[in-house]
Amino acid sequence: MQNDYVKKLTGKNPKDFEFAAAHIINNCDVDSFEALVEKSDFLFDFIKKNVENRLLNAINSNNYRNLLKFLKIYSLDYENVIISSLVKFADEDLTDEMLHLLENGTNEEKAYCAKYFSKINDTLAIDFLRKYSYSEFDSLAMNCAEALSAMKDEFSYNLAIEKLKSEDEFEKLSAVRFLVSYNDMKAVKDLFATMKKSSMPENIASEVSYLQSFLEFLDTDLKDDAILALNHIINGLGEIISLSQVFDFQLFELLQKLVDIQQQENNSKIAVVLLHSLLKFEQLTENEEYIFDEDKNTKEEIYNIKKFLNSKPQEFWDEQRNLFKEELTTNSDFVLSALELVHELKAEETLYNLKELLDSSNQTILLKTVEVIKSLNKLHEIEQLPVLRKIFDENIKAIIKSLF
Repeated sequence: MQNDYVKKLTGKNPKDFEFAAAHIINNCDVDSFEALVEKSDFLFDFIKKNVENRLLNAINSNNYRNLLKFLKIYSLDYENVIISSLVKFADEDLTDEMLHLLENGTNEEKAYCAKYFSKINDTLAIDFLRKYSYSEFDSLAMNCAEALSAMKDEFSYNLAIEKLKSEDEFEKLSAVRFLVSYNDMKAVKDLFATMKKSSMPENIASEVSYLQSFLEFLDTDLKDDAILALNHIINGLGEIISLSQVFDFQLFELLQKLVDIQQQENNSKIAVVLLHSLLKFEQLTENEEYIFDEDKNTKEEIYNIKKFLNSKPQEFWDEQRNLFKEELTTNSDFVLSALELVHELKAEETLYNLKELLDSSNQTILLKTVEVIKSLNKLHEIEQLPVLRKIFDENIKAIIKSLF
């Protein structure tokens, strides 16, 4: 029967959807709500918005407490319906009940309650919010961070900043996610600094983009950091980062802006990103396995980005190829990506830059440089011993010896 109510609720007939919405709310029809949530991924956004409004219209001062029965079924799509209605009719008894659920409920119930306390700033909730702010249930962790931010809880903010210094990469990433949900722009420089030192830069870069659009970052003094983060995102697409997130990142618009900037200035960092993007979207579209499971809109966006990049004249790409080699220096944050470009583009003209990189003391850079020179069939032009003298890691030394 519950599927019939969902069908009516999502339909076009006012008589049907008004009846279905009233039934679900007035009768605490959790089964129908669960069926709606399960179906939600298959509904167009405008239909979900219609459903949201229909449910909101059915909620009043006489039945709003029925919503507490729905808290066991967490839905990001309908979280606003439930929480905005509870907040609208909130009183001391309801807040006490939400506090009890925040302490003792399921993760789903706690997630709703944390959202509630982001609107109703009861300081009695702070200890619980801190406790669950690093939950493995993402929605609970995010909502706790948001609520702590609303309460201006400096303790939890400072704790997250300290966690960025952890040796544990996953603890760092949890702190990044907390700070992004906490939504205080003063953390941005710390987040970018952590990204630069992390072995998971793609994950961190993708999180930071939800704090502020990279389109906005490009107009700030953090422009270079944003370009680096974008480069990490391009690198992670299709493997570490879901392709559907191209919309979240506004990737098409970002690449358009980078091209526009590059037509006004000669920026070697942007050249790395654009060349990297050109190769990445060629890879994504030449192998169907990357986009096979994506929805129609995502596939179209991937092809649109590829089409846009390929629409630039060869002279433009020749200029980017000439520029990117400036990043083949030890002190560049883009050096490993630039080395990968040398390999992918078979850019033999960069051999001079590669030889200069062999003066580096960074063993990762030394190894990658030797690998790239070998891929160009130019290893006979460098001496093995001076390189090996700089290597202290026996595993890296063994790899380099095997390359010669």
